[in-house]
Amino acid sequence: MDGRAYFRRLDSTASSPDELFEHFEQRTVDGNTHYVLPDARHGVERGTVLVEDTEAIVRGYPSIPRVLALDAGVTSFFDADETVVVEEKLDGFNVRIADVGRPLAFTRGGYVCPYTTARVNELLDLPPFFADYPEKMICAELIGPETPYTTHDYDEVDSHAIRIFDVRDRETGTPLPVDERRDLCDRYGFEQPRLFGRYEPSTATEAIWDAIEDLDEDGREGVVMKTPDSDAMVKYTTESKHHAELESAFALPFDLGRDFVFSRITREAFQAAEFDESDERLRERAHDLGESILLPAVETIREVEDGETVGEHHRVRGEGEEIDALLDYLREHSLTIDVEADYREDGQRVVEFRKVAESTMDRIQFYLDGGTYDE
Repeated sequence: MDGRAYFRRLDSTASSPDELFEHFEQRTVDGNTHYVLPDARHGVERGTVLVEDTEAIVRGYPSIPRVLALDAGVTSFFDADETVVVEEKLDGFNVRIADVGRPLAFTRGGYVCPYTTARVNELLDLPPFFADYPEKMICAELIGPETPYTTHDYDEVDSHAIRIFDVRDRETGTPLPVDERRDLCDRYGFEQPRLFGRYEPSTATEAIWDAIEDLDEDGREGVVMKTPDSDAMVKYTTESKHHAELESAFALPFDLGRDFVFSRITREAFQAAEFDESDERLRERAHDLGESILLPAVETIREVEDGETVGEHHRVRGEGEEIDALLDYLREHSLTIDVEADYREDGQRVVEFRKVAESTMDRIQFYLDGGTYDE
């Protein structure tokens, strides 16, 4: 790898190539060498990939900050004369799709997921797009009940689907403006998240809260607020999303860290303080929050006590080789996979599996056997 050439192209804040590239990891994908940045360093985003064979750079996707106080957050984040563009934030698996010899789906961490790569090539007509825009990358969510990563149900998705939320320059990471991206995706038949509207910061809060209430009622995740040029973004999530994440966390209480749990409760507290105007509504929220925490934890303890395996359940469908590649990929990432069902349906292979929560199972069994808990 010619580090000096890549260093110039990455426009890093590091003082030398060595200072930057000591943080990259070498990985092999189908016999091809990639260099991947697992954590953001020196102005270069996490998940940035250097593809040795084609000398391509695939920039990582920037981290999107979150506002906790909606009204104050919007008016301070956006300039008074800026337009706030509000789109739905979907609960899915975030990937960047780039043609680096062939179209690949890169995860946030810079890995190439074989299953998601197969899905995006099946669900999107990529050759015409990349023929016209070879230097672009498509930023997308894999959503639906049949994915190996998230299992959120959307009424409009029976199995899995792709939604495009951004199109960026592959090397610089520069995004297309919202209107240009939406028109471009429409031309190529790429489905996108819902657009709620465009607002002035001083009047945006009421419209955004109306959108949040509608999304919350449907159990959906939230919104992303952007400048029209997509250069600045901030997100805000629903009560139902907070509760769903806490429910998942406390179903596997020793596999997800305390920071994960605390951040969700903090979001909930700020949202309640800003919008729950009555004691009755606040108590209703507190009751629902408590159920999200206690009920899944108790259920998991009882399942372990009964000798059952606990973990995240997933169902995927596709061609046989794709499923095998996915299971191998998950196991290579140190996950214990328990295949619970493997069958054919509508001409496709369907596999139901569980990502075994070994830490949770071991710790719960230890305490059930009389082990002490050190605080």
